[in-house]
Formats: sequence, C-alpha cells, structure tokens
Amino acid sequence: MFSGPMEDRLAIRELHETYGDGVVRFDKETWGSVWADDADWDFMGMELKGRDAIVDVWLGAMANFDAVSFQCIPASIEVDGDKATSRCQTQEVLKGKDGSTRMLGGLYTDELERRDGQWVYTKRAFQVIAEYNPPAE
Repeated sequence: MFSGPMEDRLAIRELHETYGDGVVRFDKETWGSVWADDADWDFMGMELKGRDAIVDVWLGAMANFDAVSFQCIPASIEVDGDKATSRCQTQEVLKGKDGSTRMLGGLYTDELERRDGQWVYTKRAFQVIAEYNPPAE
C-alpha cells in the first residue's frame, strides 16, 4: 500500500495537500499547478482531457459554492521510479450559494509522474462514496 522512497511519498502527499489547499481557497493557480498539461480527470463519470479543460470545469463547479472544507487522507502511495499510483479518501463540507450544505466522503484513484523534478497528476478519478444532503435532481 505504501512503497518506494520516503522522499517521493512525502512529495506526493504534499501534492495531495496542495490540491486540497487550492480547493479550500478557491485558488485556480494553486489547484491547477498539480496537474500535468496532458492529464486526464474522470470527475464522477465526466471524462476531461488536459489541464486547461480540467481547470475550466473545476472553476464552473466551484462557482456553485460560498465555502468548501476539504480534507484528503492518503490511503496508498506506491512509487516506482518516476511513476506512482495513489488513493486518497476525502471528506468535504460544501456550503452552496443557494444556502444548502452537503457533506461528501469520496475516493480519488491517481496515476502520477515526476516531470521536471515535480510530481503531478497524469490521471485522476473521483467517485463519491457517501453523501449527506445531496442536491435535488
């Protein structure tokens, strides 16, 4: 579940934390910095290709919220040279612009690469595991 050099595992953990910090602060630059230019993101069944498209969709989704609390708990980080895989469990509290409040428990499944000395997501998939107070359809 956790393998490879400790220094790389720490750098990947910090990448996850940078992602979360970008979410909480609604910071496009921070959040976008964790993705490879050619990354893929499976966001609850929506297949996105490339950092620009990924950031655009994220900005649209975040526009629905006044505040987001986001925590990420690494469940697995496996490093093999300049490639790695990981899984992260998430806990989110979402305060909607419409006054709603949602809580999510989610799971990210990741593929990462070290590029130009930095770890980035090359493929990331997110699924909701549990949700309290989901939006009305």
